[in-house]
Amino acid sequence: MDMKKRIILELRNRNPAEVAEMVVDNSPSVSGEVEGLSDKFIELEVLSMINVGLNSLAKLPSLPKLRKLELCENNLSGSFETLSEKCPNLIYLNLSSNKIKELSNLEALQNLKSLQSLDLLNCEITSLKDYRDSVFELLPQVTYLDGFDQEENEAPDSEADEEDEDGEDGAGPTGDYDDEDDEDDDEDGSEGGEVGLSVRGKRATHQEEEEDDDEEDYGEEEEEEDERADTQGQKRKRDVEDDSEDDEDDEDN
Repeated sequence: MDMKKRIILELRNRNPAEVAEMVVDNSPSVSGEVEGLSDKFIELEVLSMINVGLNSLAKLPSLPKLRKLELCENNLSGSFETLSEKCPNLIYLNLSSNKIKELSNLEALQNLKSLQSLDLLNCEITSLKDYRDSVFELLPQVTYLDGFDQEENEAPDSEADEEDEDGEDGAGPTGDYDDEDDEDDDEDGSEGGEVGLSVRGKRATHQEEEEDDDEEDYGEEEEEEDERADTQGQKRKRDVEDDSEDDEDDEDN
């Protein structure tokens, strides 16, 4: 899909004046120029045209609010005067992997007064002696070159910082909820354990009471049997004594 068709697709039936970001990476320009964009994109802040075969920026429309422009992996070698004319508020410019060879190719960028970050990685200019010092001297408004300042401090990644903050904000409540759930589980488990012990204790007590009752009943039965046995024994003894007396009486007669 070429650049012009890609832009139509990315619009999704929106008014160009409502679009703040446009990405057409890897959608080739048929003419080697910027195609499909117009002055109607007055609210555009981010534009990415990576690897689209650009040879020139002459047809770049006026984009007064543009602050970030991605142009790496194209065939640009200079003639950047258009940028200061059409994108005066540009803050970030990525020209990596283009055909920029000399410092003179960058002189037009001096008019980009708001430019803070410039990337020239994989351009021939990076092989020049004192390349970094020379670029910082030529473009004093630039703070970061190829991702680092003059003291080799890395440029902050605002998008990554935002993601980290979102992750921390999201993790806090989730962790709190987990802790609360764990505490609830512990309390439930403790209460359940106490109830279980109580039930088991009652069952054991009831069982012991039943066993005691059985023992008492058994003891009473034994006593009754002993009493019956004593009674029967005494009866037999009286019967024997009576028989003996009868025999004595018979002998006397």
